[in-house]
Amino acid sequence: MTTFDIRNRIYLELVELSGHVIAQRSWSATLWADCLYRTVRLAKPDHRCRLLHGTQEIKPSTPLVALDLSLGSGIQVVWIARQTDAYKPGNTAFAAIKANGSVVTWGRTPFHALPMGSAPGGGVVHISHTFGAFAAILVDGSVVTWGDSQSGADSSAVAALLTEGVVQVVATDGAFAAMKANGSVVTWGRGGRGGDSSAVAALLTEGVVQVCGNCGTFVARLSNGSIVTWGDSWGRAVQAVPEVTDAIHICSTSSHAWCAFLLNGSVVTWGSSHFGGDSSAVAQHLTEGVVQVRGTNTACAALMIDGSVVTWGDDAAGGDSSGVALLLRDIISVTGSGGAFAAIRQNGCVVTWGDDAERGDSSEVAALLTEGVVHICGIEQAFAAIKADGSVVTWGQQNMGGDSSAVASLLTEGVVAIC
Repeated sequence: MTTFDIRNRIYLELVELSGHVIAQRSWSATLWADCLYRTVRLAKPDHRCRLLHGTQEIKPSTPLVALDLSLGSGIQVVWIARQTDAYKPGNTAFAAIKANGSVVTWGRTPFHALPMGSAPGGGVVHISHTFGAFAAILVDGSVVTWGDSQSGADSSAVAALLTEGVVQVVATDGAFAAMKANGSVVTWGRGGRGGDSSAVAALLTEGVVQVCGNCGTFVARLSNGSIVTWGDSWGRAVQAVPEVTDAIHICSTSSHAWCAFLLNGSVVTWGSSHFGGDSSAVAQHLTEGVVQVRGTNTACAALMIDGSVVTWGDDAAGGDSSGVALLLRDIISVTGSGGAFAAIRQNGCVVTWGDDAERGDSSEVAALLTEGVVHICGIEQAFAAIKADGSVVTWGQQNMGGDSSAVASLLTEGVVAIC
């Protein structure tokens, strides 16, 4: 039920489609609905969702006082998709999925690329990419690959395993990993970049619930809460992988660093201290209330439940956010590029900071980022933002994805995801 009492507080139930109650408590009627979104994301970090009140969708910018309390129903939580599109080192191209399942790509492919295959004409529900190759999950659970044959576009060795049942595909800079509905994992691409998982094969045949990748390394979370890694171990040389058995979510935070959300609400990080793997300087802020962690090449940013942002790592690459500290409130999402961050506020405007050359300077498109932004994706030296009307705004190095003019007519509406 949804009620409003004399103390000017609103009581809400946040309920999944299954009937599971995520939260049941009161909020001040003076707040915006972004507080509901942050609460929901604590249940499933890095998932996207929609909130429905009756048949009406609640936006993060919706004032709670504007809710129609006569509807007499709780707030319905509809999970959309896991946010696996964290920044990947070296990527110089974007891929956008449209509402009709078609794909639009732009940017630069590697100079050494040996092209093979082509983008599917439709039916795409998810895309991931290495530095030079793309992998798309289709509506039937199969996978299609294209791009540089040396960077994962050639999936022929595992083709028989990719015809059905794939629920997640993630990438390093040179390899892919596909998680199937039965909890197994299939890998291909450059062996030294994670394409060869033979060393941990026995652990990847069942019970895998999540996989993610960064620069050369994959990490898998098992159903028992433990963590398995394979690929290039250079980035983990300074801080070893934590021996945890209660991880509820994992994610790459920079090119050579990781973090795990634990059952008690805290976050642990590991990897190279030069790339944000050492978060000891901000450890006191990571014991509870973290809803998202993102990174650049060498710095990290954590979005907190109160809408604030905690940063650490290389100051020049976004680790120092003091220059925009007054603007980092009411944040609902953070994304990184090679050396800069972009954050979306509850009103749909964008705040950027970090290395100007890595697009910490968004002044060239500032007028287009003052409202209506719902999602941002970052690659090496560019960002792409999806607006509420399905259009796309890009900025950054022109030949590395920042210039989308060649496909501009295809990006004016209907875009639902970008990686």
